[in-house]
Amino acid sequence: MANSSFEPPPGWRTSGEEMSQLLQNFDWSTTGLGPREAWSPALTLAFDIIQAAASPMALRWGADFVLVYNDGYRPILGDKHPWALGKPASIAWSEVWEQIEPAHTAILSGQTRAIFSDDMLLRIQRRGTDWDDAHFALGYSPIQDPSSPTGVGGVLVTAVEITDRIDAQAALARSAAEVRTMAEALPNLLWAAQPDGEVDWYNGRAYAYTGFTPEAAPSWQAIVHPDDLAMAGERWMTAVTTGETYETEFRLRRADGAYRWHLARGLPIRDQAGVIVRWIGSNTDIEDQKLAVEALANLNATLEQQVAERTGELMAAEESLRQSQKMEAVGQLTGGIAHDFNNMLAVVIGSLDLLGRRLAGGDARAQRYVDAASEGARRAALLTQRLLAFSRQQPLQPEPVDANKLVAGMSDLLRHSLGSDVRLETVLAGGLWRTHADPNQLENVILNLGVNGRDAMPEGGRLTIETQNAHLDDRYVATHLGVAAGQYVMIAVTDTGGGMAPSVVEKAFDPFFTTKETGKGTGLGLSQVYGFVKQSGGHVKIYSEVGQGTTVKIYLPRLTGTAAEAADDGAATSLVLGDRRELILVVEDEPAVRQFSVDALTELGYRVLEADGAAAALRLIDAHPEIVLMFTDVVMPDVNGARLAEMARAKRPDLKVLFTTGYTRNAVVHNGVLDPGVELIGKPFSLEALSAKLRALLGELSA
Repeated sequence: MANSSFEPPPGWRTSGEEMSQLLQNFDWSTTGLGPREAWSPALTLAFDIIQAAASPMALRWGADFVLVYNDGYRPILGDKHPWALGKPASIAWSEVWEQIEPAHTAILSGQTRAIFSDDMLLRIQRRGTDWDDAHFALGYSPIQDPSSPTGVGGVLVTAVEITDRIDAQAALARSAAEVRTMAEALPNLLWAAQPDGEVDWYNGRAYAYTGFTPEAAPSWQAIVHPDDLAMAGERWMTAVTTGETYETEFRLRRADGAYRWHLARGLPIRDQAGVIVRWIGSNTDIEDQKLAVEALANLNATLEQQVAERTGELMAAEESLRQSQKMEAVGQLTGGIAHDFNNMLAVVIGSLDLLGRRLAGGDARAQRYVDAASEGARRAALLTQRLLAFSRQQPLQPEPVDANKLVAGMSDLLRHSLGSDVRLETVLAGGLWRTHADPNQLENVILNLGVNGRDAMPEGGRLTIETQNAHLDDRYVATHLGVAAGQYVMIAVTDTGGGMAPSVVEKAFDPFFTTKETGKGTGLGLSQVYGFVKQSGGHVKIYSEVGQGTTVKIYLPRLTGTAAEAADDGAATSLVLGDRRELILVVEDEPAVRQFSVDALTELGYRVLEADGAAAALRLIDAHPEIVLMFTDVVMPDVNGARLAEMARAKRPDLKVLFTTGYTRNAVVHNGVLDPGVELIGKPFSLEALSAKLRALLGELSA
């Protein structure tokens, strides 16, 4: 027959022999349990169970909770063993009895459910006079005994001391805190990632560098320089896939927007099976080292490279100078053409106005011819105006402007110009600041942009005009030369057309550049916009994407101070006649223009004297003190109109002066703006405009 003795498997153990003998030989009659032969079956069974158990167990029986325990319970008692055996629990564990007594009493009183504690901290004295803070996982279970008055004879205690585990957890927490403190103390940008490569933790240095917060943690892709992003991402995913060390260099954006070079290095943390459970990495600023290396490399450059660079610089400077000279030459040519052209147009338009008045109510066919010629002349005048705007030589008459009011007042004109296929929308900001600009020219600019938007939407679409208060800060103007930081009124015109490629946007403001078909555009529309905005001290920017549409944003300086609103007397719709008692002196060196001016003033009911220059004009002023107004050209040989006005007013301080010009070079206009107190009517002008201007200067006629 095989040997029936039990041999425990490796790692298993049996109850201690010594403790077993102690329990069997103990004189229980000296305790509250009495002799063993008098024990109840329930007590005997419980005794046998704890004696055979390998795990720490104790029995607390009867009203005094007499303590019986096994070999596994001995380390918990420490120096109290074997003294505590058979003692009431209130004596054996007197130092903690106040904590554990309620559970014992509840069970002995008849509670049938066990009571458990995952972590009970007990301050016990088990090694001489030393006190221990011990953590236990405790279970108190009732032992049924029919002979007991409550049906419960005692409490079965299962106890596992978890002090070492709790201490280990605390030590781990302290270690983690030390690691976190060290991570925060290091000057590097530290980070951690999940096994799949998703970065989910940064140290404080990283947040301080990027300007982000833990609540809005940055995506590392969002702060890597766009030129380095593809390379950095590819190498990171390779490392995540293969488990190799990650190491690369790229530029990171700092909180102030500057990019600096960093060395990024990441190492995997693996479990016992070799599986990656975490990535830990750091970014080290190597900008200074990079600069040093690069500097060591403008020192090692070959002479050929230096010559090539210098040659390129000279060629670029030469090209820039050539472009500047070309623009200046075009501007001078434009101004000269505008002067002569406007003089001719003044005669043409004025004569057609006078002829139209003569034909009023007469030959209808002849009137149509006059109207057609007048329309052609006005279109030619508009072209001349655009040329002047491009060369920034048109005289502006700025006044306080409410852009919301101006845009709203243009709605009917815009809808008529855009046609039925284009839907016009306006988004006007509340509390919009005022600006200081020439309202007529600003209207032309908005209309110009609206028509451009219409032409970009041949199949129809939506045109949006938006106003907004804006602030261009130092960071913005640093990348836009010639723009001053400050507060602006922004007017944006947006279309839903085909958009423009970047190469087209770069040239959009160049004079005579157009993408329209031959005969469909002059290439001066956006040049006029650019010239007007710059002449007004503002800024203009194009945002466009092919297939998405185009937005042109105009920024005009905010008006500060208490500039008075200009009177809105509206466009003249009828002639305001003068009085034969009012004598006007016309000064003009061009005979045809002078003759038209004389005829126009006579037609308006004034008496007129004429002079071909300053000398004749001054003589007439001396001879005729009844002259109430001098109507003079600005650009004249020998003495220009501005100097003539000074000389005339020295003789006659009360003399009214009205200037006219088709082009001026800082005679009565400085920095593109009329000098204070100067009254000007540009050539060509209509009879209606001239009559309204004269009455505004001379005042209401007396009855």
